[in-house]
Amino acid sequence: MDTHIRVSTKALILRDNAILLVEYDDETGLHYNMPGGGVELDETLEEALKREMQEETCAEVEVGQPLIITEYEPKRNAFWGGTRHSLTVIFECKLTGDTEPQMPQKPDPNQTAVKWIPLVDLEKVELLPHVTDHILAYANKQENHYPIYLCEPINPDKVQKYL
Repeated sequence: MDTHIRVSTKALILRDNAILLVEYDDETGLHYNMPGGGVELDETLEEALKREMQEETCAEVEVGQPLIITEYEPKRNAFWGGTRHSLTVIFECKLTGDTEPQMPQKPDPNQTAVKWIPLVDLEKVELLPHVTDHILAYANKQENHYPIYLCEPINPDKVQKYL
C-alpha cells in the first residue's frame, strides 16, 4: 500500500442546469468524474486543475473558490475505491475562452466521453467522488457554508457493494 496521500483537484462547472462530467468505463463499470486530476510536484492546486481541464476536456477554466473537500481512507472504506489514501479539492469553475469541452485526441485510459449531464439526471449516474447531494444543493443555492469537508463513505451502501 502506498503511504503517500494523493492530492487531486476537480472542477465543478455548471451551465444551463447541467454539469460537465468526464465519462469512464473500466473494470468497475461506467462512472463519471468531474474534470480534474492529481497534483504534480511543484504545481499549485490551480495549476493542476487548469492542466487537467486541458488534458481531459480541451477547455480552459477560471478557478474559483474551493467548495468541497473529500477524503478517502482505504481501510475505513473496505478498499472499495482502491488502496491509496486521497484528498480531493473540488473548486467552483467557469469556462473561459471560445473552446467547447470535448474529448481530447489522447484521452486518459478508459475515458469514453465528455458530457453535459442535466442536473435532474445526476442522481441516475455513478459520480465519483460521491458528492451528488452536495452538488445539487449548491446548484439550488441550498448550501452556502463552503468549503464542506467530507470523509468517504458519503453513502455507506457503496461500501457494502464492495464487501
